[in-house]
Amino acid sequence: MFTGLIQGLGRIKPLSGNLWQITLIHPLTSPTSTIIKDLSYGDSVSVDGVCLTVEELLQEGFIATASPETLQRTTLGTKEVQSRYVNLETSLRVGGKVGGHFVMGHVDGIGELVSSAQTASSWEMTFIAPPDIARYIVPKGSIAINGISLTVARYQPEHYQFTVAVIPVTYSETNLNCLVPGSWVNLEADILGKYVEKFLSMSYQEHQAPEEITPAFLMENGYV
Repeated sequence: MFTGLIQGLGRIKPLSGNLWQITLIHPLTSPTSTIIKDLSYGDSVSVDGVCLTVEELLQEGFIATASPETLQRTTLGTKEVQSRYVNLETSLRVGGKVGGHFVMGHVDGIGELVSSAQTASSWEMTFIAPPDIARYIVPKGSIAINGISLTVARYQPEHYQFTVAVIPVTYSETNLNCLVPGSWVNLEADILGKYVEKFLSMSYQEHQAPEEITPAFLMENGYV
C-alpha cells in the first residue's frame, strides 16, 4: 500500500523476459540514497503507480518483474514510458503519515492526457478515463495518476473527462511535466468507491423480492 506522495524519479529499462531494471534519478527534495536505504529484497515499490517487487538491489536502483497482465493493463510495456522518467514511492509503513490517500498499486487501466494549462497558482490537467474507471470518479474525490495522489477538481461524465489542479512542487518533481496531450497514464480509482459499489450491489441482490411470496418466506424474514 502507498500514499501517492512521490519520493523520487527513475528510468525504466527492459531486460530479458519480463525483467525490468529501474535506475533511480536524483530528485530535487529526496536524495536517491534515501530510497535505496529504505529498500530490501522482496519489498514493494510503486513504479508509475504499479506495485512491483524488488528482486535484486543494485547500487543505483533495483530489478523487478512485470507480469504479462501488468504489461497489458499499464503503461510499463509501452515505449513511451521507457523514454521518460517514472515516479517512485516505497510502501507505507505502519504508523507512517498518509499525506495523500490509500493507493494500492493495482492499476485499473490506462488514461490519456487531453490538455495541460498553467494558471497563476497551478497546472490544470485534463484526462480522459475508460468508462469502467470513470464510474468511480467524483468531484473532490481522490484518484492516482502515475502513482500520484491527486484531487478531482471537475468531472465531465458525458465525456469521461476529469480535471486535476497540480501544484508547482508536484508538477516539477514528478513526471507530470513530461506529459503532452495524447500521453498515456496509469489510473487507479479510489479503493473506497469500489468497496461501496460492491457492498451496495450485494445488499441489493440479497434483498431482492423472491419469485413467489410464501408464508415461509414471510416468517423467515420477520414479517409474521
